[in-house]
Amino acid sequence: HLLLFLLFVGPFNCFASYSRATELFYSLNEGLPAGVLIGSLARDLRLPVSAGKRPAAPQPQLSFTLASRGLGGQYVQLDNRSGELHTSAMEIDREALCVESSEATVFGGAAAVSSSSSPSPDSCLLLLDVLVLPQEYFRLVKVKIAIRDVNDNAPRFPVPHIRLSVPENAPVNTRLAIEHPALDPDVGTNSVQTYRLRDNYGVFTLDVEENESGERTPYLIVMGALDRETREEYVTVIIAEDGGTPPLMGSATLTIGISDINDNCPQFSDSQLNVTLYGNSSLGAHVATVHAVDMDLGSNAQITYSYSQKVPQPSKDLFHLNESTGTITLSNKVDGDTPRLHRLIILGNGPGCIPAVITVLVTIIKVMMRPPEVVPRFIANEAEGVVYLKELEPINTPIAFFTIKDPDEKYKVNCYLDGDGPFRLSPYKPYNNEYLLETTKPLDYESQQLYEISVVAWNSEGFHVNKIIKVQVLDDNDNSPVFSQQLIELSIEENNVPNAFLTKLHATDADSGERGKVSYFLGPDAPSYFSLDKTTGVLTVSTQLDREEKEKYRYTVKAVDSGFPPRESIATVTITVLDKNDNSPRFINKDFSFFVPENFPGFGEIGVISVTDADAGQNGWVALSVLNGSDIFVIDTGKGVLRAKVSLDREQQSSYVLWIEAVDGGDPALSSTAKITILLLDINDNPPLVLFPQSNMSYLLVLPSTLPGSPITEVYAVDKDTGMNAVIAYSIIGRRGPRPESFRIDPKTGNITLEESLMQNDYGLYRLLVKVSDHGYPEPLHSTVMVNLFVNDTVSNESYIESLLRKEPDISIEEKQPQISIEPTHKKMESASCMPTLVALSIISLGSIALVTGMGIYICLRKGKKHHRADESLEVQIPLNGRISLHMLEKKPMEISNI
Repeated sequence: HLLLFLLFVGPFNCFASYSRATELFYSLNEGLPAGVLIGSLARDLRLPVSAGKRPAAPQPQLSFTLASRGLGGQYVQLDNRSGELHTSAMEIDREALCVESSEATVFGGAAAVSSSSSPSPDSCLLLLDVLVLPQEYFRLVKVKIAIRDVNDNAPRFPVPHIRLSVPENAPVNTRLAIEHPALDPDVGTNSVQTYRLRDNYGVFTLDVEENESGERTPYLIVMGALDRETREEYVTVIIAEDGGTPPLMGSATLTIGISDINDNCPQFSDSQLNVTLYGNSSLGAHVATVHAVDMDLGSNAQITYSYSQKVPQPSKDLFHLNESTGTITLSNKVDGDTPRLHRLIILGNGPGCIPAVITVLVTIIKVMMRPPEVVPRFIANEAEGVVYLKELEPINTPIAFFTIKDPDEKYKVNCYLDGDGPFRLSPYKPYNNEYLLETTKPLDYESQQLYEISVVAWNSEGFHVNKIIKVQVLDDNDNSPVFSQQLIELSIEENNVPNAFLTKLHATDADSGERGKVSYFLGPDAPSYFSLDKTTGVLTVSTQLDREEKEKYRYTVKAVDSGFPPRESIATVTITVLDKNDNSPRFINKDFSFFVPENFPGFGEIGVISVTDADAGQNGWVALSVLNGSDIFVIDTGKGVLRAKVSLDREQQSSYVLWIEAVDGGDPALSSTAKITILLLDINDNPPLVLFPQSNMSYLLVLPSTLPGSPITEVYAVDKDTGMNAVIAYSIIGRRGPRPESFRIDPKTGNITLEESLMQNDYGLYRLLVKVSDHGYPEPLHSTVMVNLFVNDTVSNESYIESLLRKEPDISIEEKQPQISIEPTHKKMESASCMPTLVALSIISLGSIALVTGMGIYICLRKGKKHHRADESLEVQIPLNGRISLHMLEKKPMEISNI
């Protein structure tokens, strides 16, 4: 029972599988890029595919697979999940896939992508087999993709030149098929549709016929009368155009030859020809030649000549007519019975034509005597009536003897030479009838190679006989080659390519044959890198030339012929190497340094920047410019002179670094740069600047108890200059006070010290005029400051002191230069001054005991006030015109205290 069940169910199962095989049809244009959607198999097969929304029931995961990666699979990409079919990176070319219409079941055609129910029978198809899984959705899908044609090919004639022959008698509307029609791989309307002529000359047109298979053949139609004798050929262009949008065209040259037909007959230019013949003419003598013309070609123009039947037989026997050339010659001797007049009627016969007719009247003059005889005997080489003489033969070279005689020995015979040339015919004595032919000057082959002269003999009855002599001059190597120019001037740009062509030398030799064959050679003074082709005379240079290395070349060349011995000539070659901009400007130094005194006047010459350029002309012209600092400095382009627009101050800036660019005049321009360092030399243009004391109105309290040698204060000054211009010396040039010499200033440091002990009578205001001087050259500069010292125990009345300071001091100026190197000396205290001092000190000591308590408090309070005012006076600032070094500003006035 199981076996029966399987036998029953099996066929239905196969049928079910087959029934699930499906066909899909798509079409697309050829030449589409990768990624273009061809179609969706899942959508077109209506298979369930998961969408963006969550399905109510789980959807199966479909799988699409190409059954075979054959030739068709190269052109498509199948998405295994979605079943979308796209074009691949391999572009589809319909013309390459479907070469013939018989292959339409494999590949094909071209327009946008679309699907259709079924392709046309002649479609170019791409066949694919796609498997759909899983098992419950399994099916085999046959996908047919029709490739649609696009107009991507222009019509093309198989040959570039088409020739067609038309008989000249072709009637109007004659149709002639044009072989080799244009081919277009495209199909349908994109294939060849029409033909036309660029120029139809008013007698031609084109028509197109289409056969059952759709092939279009152009036909040439004759629209007017043709005449080969008027025009035997027409040349035009045949153009094939397809039906695409836009249409594409191809062309070929069409030559229409007009073939000849026999539509013309022979014609004589004259109807009658009169000829005279002497009765003593020899057999074969030329009588006359008739000539007819037929305008046709080839065999249609072939003419034969014959006598008319009207010509008597005796005349035919006497005169022979050449039927091909129309030449009439004497074929029998003329005797006394020969008629004096002969009427020869000659026919010009052409194929299929009525003969042309001409009449030749021959009149015979009977002669009863024989003409003179001329018998030559040649001395020079002679062959077949031609005498061969070498050029440059000496004068009076003998050529031949001529014997002149009368065969009847009845008449006197004379002779002479007729014709041009350096020849002479003279009687050869002592013989009466002998004549010698000789040259009168040397012959020149280059002037004339052939002479034709005649020795004419005549008798007393007037009969003449000519003996023609041809003289052929033989060439000799008597001419040297001649250059077309003796001085050959050439030019070439430098940096040329190797083996560059310079010129082609040309020399001619008037001699003939090998003697006139010229070879070319370089002279011994030519450099080795120049080459001259021996045969062609082409002059080349094998290496690159450098104008900067050598600008001019001059050497000789030779032209030598092939004669023996050979002859030669010499010409001079001059070559000028033209400049190219291959050299950058070069500065003499990479770094330039200039030392300039400060306060140098504006636009004064700082220095000269020297730059050179090895190139010439415009390429060697150099322009200089300042790359930085152009607002301060300027440079003269032509002379290279560097200048400052303004006066320079070393105290503002002590040095400048500039970059100078040199640019030449070439195209493109070349450039280089150089570094310029400008160092400003100091000049003594700044006097010392006193920083302390800050005012001429300031003062300092000096206690009477200050011991000698104690520092009191200092004068502090700075100088913006450098070197010796900034070395400062201090000196007191004016003093005023109770004992002004009690104070001394150190010339180096400016420290003011107490020289001697202060006494009771030394109390009061001291005013010291201090001169602060530099050591500048050539003229030192100085400043002055007033140092005010108030010697007292306290400052009880400041307004009083200030009133004293406001008064103009009466101080005599001491013009004494300070001696910095001299150390101060101590004065010897005289012993006599000690006793008054001791007495005074004892009295003061007794008084001090009584007042010590009250004075202690008073002094402390007063001292506190003094320090407070001193601090206030130090806060006064003096404005400075310039910069002051920080280390100088850090100096503060020394505070004086009791010891």
